[in-house]
Amino acid sequence: MTVEQIATDAVAFAKLGAGIAIGFGTIGAGLGIGIATKAMLESMARQPEIAGKAFVNFILGLGLAEATAIYALFIALQLVK
Repeated sequence: MTVEQIATDAVAFAKLGAGIAIGFGTIGAGLGIGIATKAMLESMARQPEIAGKAFVNFILGLGLAEATAIYALFIALQLVK
């Protein structure tokens, strides 16, 4: 193997790692958002009077779940760089 082939393989594996990182990151965020939505809707169905407080906590939870996808995107961009 030449140095150029090794460098090309390293770049290819970095791009593969970036794809895997963003894939798992978005799957995790999607599952987190789905579970949070389900729980909020169930709690509002049982006790409609807590809708305002539940919505505020729901938005906070969405932000935390979406942060995982943003971290995965950051790592993927660093791997491709």
